[in-house]
Amino acid sequence: MAAHPAGGASEAADLYVLQSEPIELASLVSRVTGPGFGAVATFSGTVRDSFQGRGVLHLEYEAYEPMALKILREIGGGLRERYQIGRVAIAHRTGRLEVGETSVAIAVSAPHRRAALDACAEAIERLKAELPVWKKEFFADGAVWRENDIRSGVAPPGVTARGGRAEPPG
Repeated sequence: MAAHPAGGASEAADLYVLQSEPIELASLVSRVTGPGFGAVATFSGTVRDSFQGRGVLHLEYEAYEPMALKILREIGGGLRERYQIGRVAIAHRTGRLEVGETSVAIAVSAPHRRAALDACAEAIERLKAELPVWKKEFFADGAVWRENDIRSGVAPPGVTARGGRAEPPG
């Protein structure tokens, strides 16, 4: 059974952004709230201070913006097909982020909590698997690029793609 937007919500009210400035979760929540939505589910991913036992100093994110925005819209559209939701807002940071800063935030509204929670959970899983964003983790003893599993194999200028996975510059 296909779900339909609730409360007169439309994709035009959704928000998908890449930004170099800090993400304000409250502004995403205010973007998705409305009188027909009894639930708002959120996810906020922050830069942690360690990874696999190594201390993280900071991160840098790079994105292939035209494709990333297209993928974010596709993710939102997919959520609308599977869940009875209201509005979706997804923001992802680019540039340098310090420990504790928000790197990605998602807000999904719906008439009922289960749809909002399920859609929000699916949104972050799909984002991590599909979004053309590259993360460089800086440690005291060096730096490492990490990548999402980009389904398209299309890479930004200066980045090569092998076997359907993009490799960051470097």
